Amino acid sequence: MRLEIEDELLQEFKDRMHITHSMEDSNLKRLLSFSVSAIKTSCGEFDIYGNEETDNRAKELVFERTRYVYNDALEYFENNFLSQITGLALSLIPEESDSDAAV
Repeated sequence: MRLEIEDELLQEFKDRMHITHSMEDSNLKRLLSFSVSAIKTSCGEFDIYGNEETDNRAKELVFERTRYVYNDALEYFENNFLSQITGLALSLIPEESDSDAAV
């Protein structure tokens, strides 16, 4: 299931990329949606519209991955952002509660 990308997120990405036209909006939304899905698969659940520190870090990775896809360079994304991907994944691991801890 593909995430519906809101116009505000699209505009934030376009501003970052200095894209001023709207001819590619549907394609950019699709690329952003695929990137959200890919980062969630690699790192864990986050809210792309959230305000938590991990949500902001995840959004940064989504934007970077989308930039790489947009520029036909996706094969370089993972190697160039491995430490950020790993760090986010570690941050998104749910903490074990005392009742879940092994005895």
